[in-house]
Amino acid sequence: MTSSLEVGTLSGYIAGSGVVTLLTYFLSSEAMLSWGWRIPFLIAAPIGMIGFYLREHLEETPAFQAMKKKHQKEDKQVSIKEIFLYHLRPLIACAVIVCFFNLVEYLLLSYMPSHLSAVLGYGETEGLLLILIVMFIMIPIVVLMGHFGDRIGNKRVVQIGLVGLILASIPAFFMIGSGNSILVFTGLLVLAIFLSCFEGTVPSLLPSLFFTSVRYGGLAITYNISVSLFGGTTPMVLAWLTHATNDTMMPAYYMMAACVIGLIVMTFFVHNTSGKALRGSAPAVVEEKEIKNIMDNPEKHYWWKEERRRIKKRVSKRKARNKTKIKMNQKAVDLIDNRRFLCATNE
Repeated sequence: MTSSLEVGTLSGYIAGSGVVTLLTYFLSSEAMLSWGWRIPFLIAAPIGMIGFYLREHLEETPAFQAMKKKHQKEDKQVSIKEIFLYHLRPLIACAVIVCFFNLVEYLLLSYMPSHLSAVLGYGETEGLLLILIVMFIMIPIVVLMGHFGDRIGNKRVVQIGLVGLILASIPAFFMIGSGNSILVFTGLLVLAIFLSCFEGTVPSLLPSLFFTSVRYGGLAITYNISVSLFGGTTPMVLAWLTHATNDTMMPAYYMMAACVIGLIVMTFFVHNTSGKALRGSAPAVVEEKEIKNIMDNPEKHYWWKEERRRIKKRVSKRKARNKTKIKMNQKAVDLIDNRRFLCATNE
C-alpha cells in the first residue's frame, strides 16, 4: 500500500512535466521567461491548499495516540538531544537512505531533461517528453516493487536497486549519450526500473527505522536535512561537475558513489521489517491462531525488544552519571562553603 505514496509523487511529476512540456511547445522562449513560468505555480496553488487541508485532518496511528497519552500522564517529552544520543544509528541509516533515494530521483526526473538539452543537444520538448513517457511506465513498476517488498522484504528490494544502479549506471549513460533515440530511451528506462525499487519500498522502510516515541522527530530531522543537502542540490552539483570536468559521465559516477555508500548502510545498519510490527508496536492480529503464533514465538514478533533494552540501559547509565556529577558538584559547593565559613570564623 505504501507504494501508492510514490505513485502519487510520480503523478505530480507527470502533471508538472506535462504542463511544462505543453508550455515549451506552444510558447516562445521570450514568452516563457516573461510570463509563461507563472502558469504552473497558478495551477499548483489550489492543489497545495487541498493538500494542506488533507494533512490537517489526518488521524494519528493507535500506537502513537497511546504513547502520547502515556507521555502526557508522565509529563515526558523526547528532546532532539535524546534522539541524537540514543538513536544515532537509525538517524544515520535514514539520512543515507533518503540521500541515495532522492539523489537518484532528482537526477533522473529533474536533472535529466536539462542534461539531454544542454549537454547532449536534444530539444527541450523532446527531452521532457522522453522523461514523461518514462514516468508513465514507472507507475506500474513501482506498484510491482512494493508487492515484491512485501514478498521478499523491502531491504532486499532496495539492495537489488542499489546493486543494479552500481552495475548499470555507466552502460545506461553510454546509451543516453549515444544520440540514438531508442538507446536514449532504453538508458533512461534502465535507470527508472532500479529507481522504482526505491520508490516502491522506501516509504515503508523509513518509519520502521525508529521507535514510536521518536519516529516523527527522527524522520523529520533526517529527511528534511538530507533532501535539502543531497536531493535538491543534485541538479546544480551535477551541472557544475559536468561543466568543470567536461565529462558527460559524471552523473553516473556521482550516482554510483551514493549507491555504494547506500549499499553498505543497507547491509549493516538496516533490519528487514517487512511483515513485522514497527519498532515499539505490538503485532496486529485478526485470528486466534495468530495470537497463538505470537505466544509461541514472542522473540520473532517482538524483535525490537532487545534493541529497546540496550537503549534503556544506556539511558539508565547516563542518568546515573548525571546523578553522580550532581552529587560531586554539591559536595564541592559544600566544601567551599565550609572553607568560607571557617575563614570568616577565624577572622
